[in-house]
Amino acid sequence: MSNEKSSPKKLLPFWPHYILSELIAWYIMFGILLALAALVPMGLEEKANPLETPAHVKPEWYFLAVYQFLKVAAVFNFLGPEAPRLLGVFLPMLGLVALMFLPFLDRGKKRTARERPLMLLMTALVLIIVIGLTLWGQYS
Repeated sequence: MSNEKSSPKKLLPFWPHYILSELIAWYIMFGILLALAALVPMGLEEKANPLETPAHVKPEWYFLAVYQFLKVAAVFNFLGPEAPRLLGVFLPMLGLVALMFLPFLDRGKKRTARERPLMLLMTALVLIIVIGLTLWGQYS
């Protein structure tokens, strides 16, 4: 055991050292992306016919749950002709707004998932519904 005091580590200030290194990395990645875009361009496919809609029109996988919900919202036709479209658009938006305000609404002292069975149940239910709608939209 030595009685020497360890010398304090020399710390670099955030500005300009870390910012400069991040900018250098960003410019290198941007240069690589620009070189790839210029040297290996994507080939053009056949020209689209604006007068004909293809039969296989389907959104990307991350929109499939909302797409399927929009199709399922047709059960609300009894509320009026515009109700399915309005509900199909506004109910998912309302869900996202509720998700945004959830930290402000849940003011409980307990923070571990094991002590909050209602939140676990709600999370599992939402995940099952979203995954189910996504799979249904993919295979319908």
